[in-house]
Amino acid sequence: MVITVREILQEAVQKFKAADIDTPQLDAEVILCHLLKLDRIKLHIYPEMEISREICQRYWENVEKRLNHMPVQYITKQQEFMGLDLLVEEGVLIPRGDTEVLVEKVIDLYNQHYAPGEIKLMDIGTGSGAIAVSLGHYIKDSQIYAIDISPKALEVAEKNRNYHELQDKITLLEGSLFAPLEGKDLKGTFDFIVSNPPYIPPEVVETLASNVKDYEPRLALEGGEDGLYFYREIVKLAPGFLKPEGWLAFEIGYDQGKTVQQLMKEAGFAAVEVIKDLAGLDRVVIGKKKI
Repeated sequence: MVITVREILQEAVQKFKAADIDTPQLDAEVILCHLLKLDRIKLHIYPEMEISREICQRYWENVEKRLNHMPVQYITKQQEFMGLDLLVEEGVLIPRGDTEVLVEKVIDLYNQHYAPGEIKLMDIGTGSGAIAVSLGHYIKDSQIYAIDISPKALEVAEKNRNYHELQDKITLLEGSLFAPLEGKDLKGTFDFIVSNPPYIPPEVVETLASNVKDYEPRLALEGGEDGLYFYREIVKLAPGFLKPEGWLAFEIGYDQGKTVQQLMKEAGFAAVEVIKDLAGLDRVVIGKKKI
C-alpha cells in the first residue's frame, strides 16, 4: 500500500494531538523532513509525494519516541543555535534560544571593547559546545577553552567544533569548573569567562515537563539545593583567571537576577548588569573585573 506525505502527516498529527503533544503539526513535519532530508516547504509543495516502505517504518518508530515525550531534537539529533546547525544527542543538554541572549551580549561587548583585536574566552559547562562554537564562529580572532565534566558532552562538542572547522580556535577540556586549567599557566589571561551552568534546584527539576526531566541530563540541570552552587563557585574563582577589566557573563534562571548580581558585586565585580530576554525575563548577568 502506497502512502503519501499528506496521509502520513495527517495520521501522525492525530496521534500527537491525542497524546497532548504541544506542537503536533510541527513535530510531525520536522521528523519527516529529517528522514527525507528535505526542507519543510517541500512537504507543502509536494503533498502527494509517495513515501517508501523503509522511510515509513523509520518514521513510525520516531513518532513512537515522540509519543513517549522524547524531545524532537534527540530524535533528529539536530538543533539550530545562533543560525548554526548543531548536533545534539541524548545525554547532552539541548541548546535553548534563551542562551542566544548570552552569546549576543558577549559578541556585543567584544565589538564595543576589543574589536578587531584577539581575545581569549573560557566557556564553563560547554555541553554540546553551542556557546563556544557560536562565539568561535562569530568572533574571528578568538581562542576558546571549553570545559565540561561530562565525557559525552565533550564528545558531542568535539563533533560540533570539527563540523564548523574551529579546531584551531577551541580547546576542549574535561573536568569540573576551573580544575582542568590548573598548572597550564593561564591565570589572569582571559578576556571573558562565560557560563550557562546548571541552575535548577532538584525539587524544581521534578516539576518540569517530562520531555526535560525524563530525557535531559540531571548533571546539566541541577544547580545544588538552591540552584546557585555553580554561580558561587565560579564567582569566587573567576577573578584569578580574568585579566583586569575582563568580563564574567552568566545565563541565569528568570528568578535569579538579583541574587547573582549581588554575588558578583560582593566578589568585587564592577558594572554588574542584569539583561532581560525577549520575554522580558531576567536571563543574563554580566560584570567586569576591577583593575
